[in-house]
Amino acid sequence: MERGNETLVREFIFLGFSSLAGLQRLLFVAFLPLYLFTLGTNAIIISTIVLDRALHTPMYFFLAVLSCSETCYTFVIVPKMLVDLLAQKKTISFVGCAIQMFTFLFLGCSHSFLLAAMGYDRYVAICNPLRYTELMGPRVCVGLVATACACGLTIAQIITSLVFYLPFHSSNQLHHYFCDIPPVLKVASQHTHLSQIVIIMLCALVLVIPLLLILVSYIHIISAIVQFPSTLGRYKAFSTCASHLIVVTIHYGCASFIYLRLKSTYSSSQDALISVSYTMLTPLFNPLIYSLRNKEFRSALRRAVQRIISLPQC
Repeated sequence: MERGNETLVREFIFLGFSSLAGLQRLLFVAFLPLYLFTLGTNAIIISTIVLDRALHTPMYFFLAVLSCSETCYTFVIVPKMLVDLLAQKKTISFVGCAIQMFTFLFLGCSHSFLLAAMGYDRYVAICNPLRYTELMGPRVCVGLVATACACGLTIAQIITSLVFYLPFHSSNQLHHYFCDIPPVLKVASQHTHLSQIVIIMLCALVLVIPLLLILVSYIHIISAIVQFPSTLGRYKAFSTCASHLIVVTIHYGCASFIYLRLKSTYSSSQDALISVSYTMLTPLFNPLIYSLRNKEFRSALRRAVQRIISLPQC
């Protein structure tokens, strides 16, 4: 396909690990077990929550959705990355690149709003414990997740359309290992400041609005906790929020560094390194942070293991 004398891009070439050509097989050996362990860990968490009735509460419902989201997020990016580490030609079609960007943006944006919903859940549990069951009923929980997904879907559709509406015919080499926003924008032939500002504003809204909701929730939570009469009560209340705060810090720290910058400050090597952390490590650590720090989940996991062991052998 041609426009004038310039050929439009039909596919993109990934150069994310080109500077580590001699280490790519070693990276494959390192990343594959991490990916399989992430899938296995999230599968265990989801199965335990589904099978153990003691965990059929709003907090664990959101945790199961979070684990499912993390699993889907890695599935969009990591398998292709692992294949490319062993391949000579590391390419993706133009349409495939757009689909990959849309899918990971949908999951990433939904993740931000899901964290806000989890913050609201902690607010209700600590500030309105007597009405917790009423305020966080099944319909409310499903509605919050559906709203998070709808927001993620809308933002992903708008950003992907804005990015791939731009013409691409000067270069097809992405200095990254997947179709993220900054590297794709960098190779766009006509990249106006207006489109850049609109995309940054949308990314900021996805990060700022949920973060503000989380901050409001925790302002009320801290105000309630400091009024608890016992030190033990304050410790237990803070411990239920610690996991959520750690995950929020990791998520918003990485996302803000990647997306809330102008094109002139883009650094392919830095962004690729940060991207490895939130595509490989964050999906592994987030569910572990929530589950392994939680005595109730560990007890449920032991019960599930004991039931499996006690099953009659064929």
